[in-house]
Amino acid sequence: MPLEGISRAVVTGGAGFIGSRLTDRLIESGVEVTVLDNLSTGSLANIRNADSPRLVFVESDCKDSPLECVRGADIIFHLAGNPEVRTGSSDTSVDFNENVLATYKLLEAARKYRVPRFSFTSTSTVYGEARTIPTPEDYSPLLPISTYGGSKLACEAMISSFSSMFSIRSTVYRFANVTGEGTSHGVVFDFVRKLRSDPERLEILGDGTQRKSYIDIEDCVDAMVFGHPGSAIFDVFNLGSTDTIDVVSIGNIVADEMGLDPRFEIVGGVDGGRGWRGDVKVMQLDISKISRLGWRPKFSSAESVRRAARSLAGRRGAVLERGTIALRGG
Repeated sequence: MPLEGISRAVVTGGAGFIGSRLTDRLIESGVEVTVLDNLSTGSLANIRNADSPRLVFVESDCKDSPLECVRGADIIFHLAGNPEVRTGSSDTSVDFNENVLATYKLLEAARKYRVPRFSFTSTSTVYGEARTIPTPEDYSPLLPISTYGGSKLACEAMISSFSSMFSIRSTVYRFANVTGEGTSHGVVFDFVRKLRSDPERLEILGDGTQRKSYIDIEDCVDAMVFGHPGSAIFDVFNLGSTDTIDVVSIGNIVADEMGLDPRFEIVGGVDGGRGWRGDVKVMQLDISKISRLGWRPKFSSAESVRRAARSLAGRRGAVLERGTIALRGG
């Protein structure tokens, strides 16, 4: 049963895009939540229930020690980390520090303060160039092609080992591309930003044939609450939609929601049409495992993209920069 046995939770990255929605859902379910966030990409304004007496905010970094704020928690939802796959192509230290090192520090705090449950947001990129599409959780070998995917896989391995050695019941969620209202990075955000800058032209990285699965933020949070750590000492669930959408179709949806008719400039990309080195061209996750437990997404990939585009396009006077959304005027 969702949230059974959970009265106090810690959410790292709880002021970010996904973390803030999870924080709100937990508070609305009567859970006391401690949000741990360094506000490098998040904002307290993202949390609708920021004034709730059930919320404690700690402005800190997961790499800090000893992370005493986790003491007494029933579960840690670990969402903090580098949110952008492309960052590793220019600075390889980011994925190690923000993903691997931060996760180790948090696991050590969970061990020290005897937190019994741990939930981690991983990624479809751990599968690399999977030969099986849709890709199930037991697919192997796991051969990531980006430092981002490699760092997340390293985190999964550490969580598995800590779970077994110190009896921490843990769940790993491998996300498809998460989008929706409030998104602050990713292809939909980038397309809106580009078209705000030049309404007549939309640059599309890669060869335009990249095809991936997208999950709406509401579906994502529903699934995380639904599948939080149960009786298994360690478990893995894919979270995504039941279909895919190509990048050109995403461009068409964004342009439609913005009332524009730009010309598309497809740049061709690298390594056989990828948007950048480390970009997986085709991704769809097999979600039958969590579906057998009773969860199903409400929105398709195209619907998820359109909901995100409509939200961003509807913010009148918005100035979009990577990682932030500032509002000008009315």
